[in-house]
Amino acid sequence: MDALKAEIATKRKAIEVDGRPSKYMRRGDLERLREQEEAAKQAAEREAKEKEKERAAALQRERAAALQKERAATTSKSNVRSMFANPGTPSIPEPDASASVPATGEAFNISIEETIRRLRQKGQPIRLFGETDRDRRLRLRALELIEERGHDRQGGQNDFRKALEDVEKVERERQSKGAREKGKKKDETAASAVGVLDLTLIKTDPDKLYPLIYYALKRTLKEWEEAMDDRPEEVKRTTQGKLAAATQVQSAEYLKPLFRQLRARNLPSDVLGRIAEIVHHMQMRQYQRANDSYLRLSIGNAPWPIGVTMVGIHERSAREKISSDQVAHVLNDEVSRKYIQSLKRLLTFSQTKYPPEDVSQLMG
Repeated sequence: MDALKAEIATKRKAIEVDGRPSKYMRRGDLERLREQEEAAKQAAEREAKEKEKERAAALQRERAAALQKERAATTSKSNVRSMFANPGTPSIPEPDASASVPATGEAFNISIEETIRRLRQKGQPIRLFGETDRDRRLRLRALELIEERGHDRQGGQNDFRKALEDVEKVERERQSKGAREKGKKKDETAASAVGVLDLTLIKTDPDKLYPLIYYALKRTLKEWEEAMDDRPEEVKRTTQGKLAAATQVQSAEYLKPLFRQLRARNLPSDVLGRIAEIVHHMQMRQYQRANDSYLRLSIGNAPWPIGVTMVGIHERSAREKISSDQVAHVLNDEVSRKYIQSLKRLLTFSQTKYPPEDVSQLMG
């Protein structure tokens, strides 16, 4: 029995020595332990936050560096391709570091057909050697930004102001009598060769329409220019006279892209048909019908596709009524809007110089 009590006492002493807490603790010791635990916890939280911030900053730096490297590589590759493939193509400027990426990449997401059409209008190759669709869209966007910056440097609505400033210079250049008579003879020869445009060519042989439209519009533009020159000097010096001359100079500038497309024979079929109708009715002095063709070309007559295009997997019957030759071409881009507007000005001038026999054919 004594041996058992001794063994129990030995075990009890061993347990107390191993770290069994005492029965009583001071309040100050408890507060100190609590403060130490709180301080350790706060230090651990601060360290975790600092590590998270460092990790996020490093990731952001890596993304920015990779993005800048990718844009620099794309820009340099496009510049080299443009330099070797088309020497007349303007070089693409390097994008600003402050510019946002979606402005050129994600937001400028147009179809392949639209990209090809805009590049052809600018006289640029539709694809360079080894160029992807994304690179081609970026090249088109860079070219459009160059044009926009050029317009912005001249300041706001500057086209008409610039044309107004160039009126006197253009008039001085037109004072050469020999050049003027030579131009008249050339236009008379072209006019006698062209004749009245035949609308049946739209379906039978559209390629023959390009030279007919080209010379007809050139002749009308030349007649407008000569009408501006034949005015008396006191009329030319008035404000209304200067505005009329500036309108003619501006329209001649706006029609240059249309003339380039007519020479290259790359107008869309629906646009070619509408312009052929305008020229035919203008030659026949049927200005009301010409104005109707102009309206169909500019704003179209297609129904609004509300509740028709976004219909899920089933197409409705009204989907067939939306045809591609009834769209508003004046909304395509700025170049199309300008030369379509100039066609309307040519139509107005032709009505003034060659009034119709039937008063009902006058435009409103």
